Amino acid sequence: MEIYEELKARGLIAQVTDEDEIRQLVNSGKATFYIGFDCTADSLTAGHFMALTLMKRLQQAGNKPIALIGGGTTMIGDPSGRTDMRKMLTKEDIDHNAECFKRQMERFIEFGDGPNQAMMLNNADWLLKLNYVELLREVGACFSVNNMLRAKCYEQRMEKGLSFLEFNYMIMQSYDFYHMFQTVGCNMQFGGDDQWSNMLGGTELIRRKLGKDAYAMTITLLTDSQGHKMGKTAGNAVWLDANKTSPYDFYQYWRNVGDADVMKCIRMLTFLPLEQIDEMAAWEGSQLNTAKEILAFELTQMVHGTQEAQKAQEAARALFSTGGDTANMPATAIPEGSLTDGVIGLLDLMLQCGLVPSKKEARRLIEQGGVEVNGQKVSDTAMMIPQDLLAGDGLTIKKGKKVFHRAHLA
Repeated sequence: MEIYEELKARGLIAQVTDEDEIRQLVNSGKATFYIGFDCTADSLTAGHFMALTLMKRLQQAGNKPIALIGGGTTMIGDPSGRTDMRKMLTKEDIDHNAECFKRQMERFIEFGDGPNQAMMLNNADWLLKLNYVELLREVGACFSVNNMLRAKCYEQRMEKGLSFLEFNYMIMQSYDFYHMFQTVGCNMQFGGDDQWSNMLGGTELIRRKLGKDAYAMTITLLTDSQGHKMGKTAGNAVWLDANKTSPYDFYQYWRNVGDADVMKCIRMLTFLPLEQIDEMAAWEGSQLNTAKEILAFELTQMVHGTQEAQKAQEAARALFSTGGDTANMPATAIPEGSLTDGVIGLLDLMLQCGLVPSKKEARRLIEQGGVEVNGQKVSDTAMMIPQDLLAGDGLTIKKGKKVFHRAHLA
C-alpha cells in the first residue's frame, strides 16, 4: 500500500484541493510540504500528534518536510477555534519556544541537508521585514473580504468580535506558502481541518500571483467521541515535555481514553501495521483495556523512549493491581515552609501537587468520595496532614479511579 492510500485507510485525510495530483506527488516522494506551528508555549502537546506522525509517515515515503515555526504569526495569534484573543508573546519567548519545539520534533522527523531531510524555517525571517503598504499592494487585491468573512477559521471569533489584528492572520499564513513556494520549492501544505480556509488562501495567492499550482490537504482533527479536541484543551493540555507532563501521566492519559476512541487513536497515531489494527478492531470487553495499554505504550515510547514507556506501564499495572507500587508514580516535593505548625491541609496539598486547579475543586472531589489518602477514602474537607506522614517516601493520594500521586517533604 502506498503512502496516500495508507493515510486514507488510517482515516487521516479530511479535505484535499486536488486528490489525483496530491496522490501522485506524495506517492512518488516529490512533495516538499510544510506544517505550521505557532510557538504559543514552550512545549508541543498531544494535540500536535497528528501533525508530527503525518510528517514522519510522509518523510519515510521520501517526501521533504518543512516545520514552519510561526515566529511572525505568533505575534498576531491564530483565531481558529478560539472565542478569545491569544496572549501576546515577546520575540524572546517565541525564539525559546521554537528551540523547545525542535528538540521534541527530532523524536519524529530527521533534520538535515539531505533530499528528504526536514528543514525548520521561521516565518519571522520574512514577515517581520515586510512593509505594510508594499504588502497591501502586492497581495491585498488577491483576497476577497466577503470570502474571508465566511471562513470557518473566523467563525467563533465573530461571535464576540474579530479584531483587525486577527483578521490579518489568513493573509499572513497565505503569504508564508507563497514565499516558501518561491524560495524553497514548497509545493504543498498540510494542517488541521480547521485551517482549510487559510490554506486555500495560500493556494489561491500562488495561482493568482504566479500562475502556478500548489496543493493543500487537511488532516482529521483528533477529537473524542464527544467531539472535543484531545490532548490540547486550553488550561488542561497533555504536554510532550516530561517536565510539564510526566511520562507516567502521559501514559495514563492514553491508557484512560474512552472505549469508543481507542481504536481510532491506534489507527491514526501509531505505526502499527494496518493488518494488525484491523484484527484488533473486533476486540471488545476486557480486550479494549489491552488495546488501551498498546496505545499508551506506543505513544509514550515515541515521545519519551522505550525505557520510560516500560516504567510507566509497569507502574500503572502495579498501582491498579495492588495500589502499592510508588517507585515510578508522579511525585511532588512539598517544602517544609508550606506547613503551618507541622501540618498542611489536604486541600492545599492537592493544589500543590497539581491534582486540582483550585481548592474549590478539591473540596468537591472529597465531598463526592473521589479522594483517598494512603488507601483510605477521605470525607473530611478540613483534613490536616501531619509532617510525619510526608516524611520519607511520603503519602499517596488517589483522585478518582485512575490518578495516583505521591507527596513527600522536599
